[in-house]
Amino acid sequence: MKFSEKDLIRIKEQGLTVQQVEDQLHRFCVGYPFVKLDRAAVVGDGIERIDEKTASKYADAYDSFAKDAKVVKFVPASGAASRMFKDLYDFLNSCGETGGENMLSAYVRRTIDNIDRFAFSGQLEESLRKDGKELHDCLTERDYREIVRHILLPEGLNYGASPKGVIPFHKYGHDIRTAFEEHLVEGANYCIGKDRTVRIHFTISENHRDLFEALYRRVQSCYEQMYDVKYIVSYSVQKKSTDVIAVNMRNEIVRDCDGEILFRPSGHGALIENLGELDADVVFIKNIDNVAHDRYKAETYRYKKILGGFLIVLKRELDELLRNLILKKCNQETILRIQNLCSSKLGLNLRQSNDFPSEDDYADYLFDMLNRPLRVCGMVKNENQAGGGPFWVKDVKGNVSRQIIESSQVNKADENQMTILNNATHFNPVDLVCSMKDYKGDRFCLSDFVDDTAGFITEKTQRSERIKVQERPGLWNGAMAKWNTVFVEVPLITFTPVKTLNDLLDEVHQ
Repeated sequence: MKFSEKDLIRIKEQGLTVQQVEDQLHRFCVGYPFVKLDRAAVVGDGIERIDEKTASKYADAYDSFAKDAKVVKFVPASGAASRMFKDLYDFLNSCGETGGENMLSAYVRRTIDNIDRFAFSGQLEESLRKDGKELHDCLTERDYREIVRHILLPEGLNYGASPKGVIPFHKYGHDIRTAFEEHLVEGANYCIGKDRTVRIHFTISENHRDLFEALYRRVQSCYEQMYDVKYIVSYSVQKKSTDVIAVNMRNEIVRDCDGEILFRPSGHGALIENLGELDADVVFIKNIDNVAHDRYKAETYRYKKILGGFLIVLKRELDELLRNLILKKCNQETILRIQNLCSSKLGLNLRQSNDFPSEDDYADYLFDMLNRPLRVCGMVKNENQAGGGPFWVKDVKGNVSRQIIESSQVNKADENQMTILNNATHFNPVDLVCSMKDYKGDRFCLSDFVDDTAGFITEKTQRSERIKVQERPGLWNGAMAKWNTVFVEVPLITFTPVKTLNDLLDEVHQ
């Protein structure tokens, strides 16, 4: 299509080429292909269940490795908390200028009835007091609108426009901790590397950087003294060049009020570039809102070390086999070890040597299969959680591999595919530990291992108009589709996300 001179400048400023934008527009017309599920991954067929004795060995292996290594905790934290407060916004929009008692849903009623149990209740009282009001009086007079206003809006705590990471999650006596601080605490308990450094990298929105940096300045020395560690906290933002053009329902370009082409962030999958820029021996990935109160953290710490030890032991064996292949030691013993490792741990069905013209060609093939980024993914038993899960997936060439799949990637009109989807026993809590270096210690180029066909198209609202946007291959599904992957069962207590405000009333957050 033809772009104006103004459009061309906008595209260039976005860090994109005209060809890339045209490819995005074409994708809206043809869509993304559905995945082909082969079967659900279950314990004994795709998911490892580790016995107690082996788990202890893995935890010990991790502790031994980490003390001389560069370990990084990678935390996607760019989202605002607006979705966390959706029900409160609905209430505020419906109650008008009244106190709102007649507009209370059961959800908001629970929020109000338990307002003193939230970690931010003291700050809420202070905010109301500055406005000449008392929380007790608002409750007595049933002026719930005023309470909600002071939680959400700029004249109060402004949580509706704040990043989830800076919202107080937990109480500890008179102290409170934000989600950001809970990740500092977690890091000091399983991400201590060489010289007792704790490296944590947060991906944030640029307009929230000041909030995160100010919070960190306030609390850094406290937690460093508490745990006898040295924090190295870094931040990055999702690159503009990973944004995707938006279109209306007729696949026409959407523009903002200034007539400029509208680009939208393309989801977590775009963070693969941020992840790839980290220099680390081991990277743990966990969402900003998946943190529990200290009373429930012990199992999380333990299983993080178990997953880390599993990765380290497997990585060492892979590196040894890769070196053997480089040294042309493609003898029967090496081949048998590779075949056993691929079938027992990596879930790879290797081709046979007689499919190749020579032993060298077969060695090159084996090298390519093993020389990839490696991830060990924790999986929890599915208890009707919405989101992705572990599956065996067949690609267009008939190869079957382990993948984390979202329900939006599955053809809902295919009864067989839906049966497989509904047979999933486990859920993806976003609990990963990764190795992103090859056998020589050089960083992989992670973009080489992305499945560009694994995205999906969703609908949003822009100034009351329905628009379509593209989600790039997700960070833990399509963006890591060509990694070597292992699924390991972890306890449900290690998964304690806060998706809505009232989740903070659950026992694990109290």
